[in-house]
Amino acid sequence: MHIEEALTGQYGPLLSMAQLAKVLDRSAEGLRVSLRNDTEWARQLNAAKMKLGRRVYFRTAEIAKFLGGE
Repeated sequence: MHIEEALTGQYGPLLSMAQLAKVLDRSAEGLRVSLRNDTEWARQLNAAKMKLGRRVYFRTAEIAKFLGGE
């Protein structure tokens, strides 16, 4: 799992919204808007989402699976 190792090494086990936007080469606001849509990729990314207090994070392992096409 090269993608997971690279992402975990750079960002740790959780990605913030800004970090995920950087990985996907999008703006953070554009990513927020896209995640509200009812599309397959938005559902997959939202499945990796978790909230800690008011902050939103994404599980790095799940994002790596999504990027790897699994």
